[in-house]
Amino acid sequence: MALSRVCWARLAVWGSAVTPGHFVTRRLQLGRSGLAWGAPRLFDLPCRSSKLHLSPKADVKNLMSYVVTKTKAINGKYHRFLGRHFPRFYVLYTIFMKGIISIPPFANYLVFLLMYLFPRQLLIRHFWTPKQQTDFLDIYHAFRKQSHPEIISYLEKVIPLISDAGLRWHLTDLCTKIQRGTHPAIHDILALRECFSNHPLGMNQLQALHVKALSRAMLLTSYLPPPLLRHRLKTHTTVIHQLDKALAKLGIGQLTAQEVKSACYLRGLNSTHIGEDRCRTWLGEWLQISCSLKEAELSLLLHNVVLLSTNYLGTRR
Repeated sequence: MALSRVCWARLAVWGSAVTPGHFVTRRLQLGRSGLAWGAPRLFDLPCRSSKLHLSPKADVKNLMSYVVTKTKAINGKYHRFLGRHFPRFYVLYTIFMKGIISIPPFANYLVFLLMYLFPRQLLIRHFWTPKQQTDFLDIYHAFRKQSHPEIISYLEKVIPLISDAGLRWHLTDLCTKIQRGTHPAIHDILALRECFSNHPLGMNQLQALHVKALSRAMLLTSYLPPPLLRHRLKTHTTVIHQLDKALAKLGIGQLTAQEVKSACYLRGLNSTHIGEDRCRTWLGEWLQISCSLKEAELSLLLHNVVLLSTNYLGTRR
């Protein structure tokens, strides 16, 4: 009661213009409008500082854009890594990912259309028709055959670097025969074993452009640093050399006609237009050379892809 009397006494001093009802109403209006008498309240500060920053929606949008950009960059690096270091796995991976496209409704029709339009790129060899197998293998062989003249020119350039006069003569004679369209004999190639076991034609002494040309001749990617290309070529040639030893023990006669043609094609000969007997003869020449070489002489086996296949039975065009 005493407090109420004091409040009413103060109101009386302020004057009759300010009524108690007006005072209470004014306090409610100020409280609702977020204002206060005296120092600013803490929950008022974010409202004032929010004008200095982006809205939450803009922040989320920028964050999502950043995440999408980084994801695309990482995905691109991942694809390039697979394509360079694991080309065969990358082909299967690509085919599998493109097969996922058919999961959404009606998207499988698009996949079938793409496979029909681009069978060489999207289908593995087992799904090619007989005519497609012949046409596509011709296309791939045309790619690797483009590097044959380049490889022969590199062999000619290193002839002056060979210290032995006899080896210089043999290599010059071999390059001349191939350029004139003559198929070399086995002894013509084996006579150069020493030349390809060390400088300048050893596997570790080959020049960068020479290594790139040999990679294309083996249908391997050439868009890698020379040390990696050299390592891949050495690994690939070592595997073929081991297969040759196993095949020599088994005997060519144990292979079917299709297996003989596939083995010849792997080693550089376009066997799609050559008869079975001719393919067996060529494969026998290859095995005779391969089984005579040591591991340090595998550079000659690698070059044999060009030396032995360029002019066989008039295949040079």
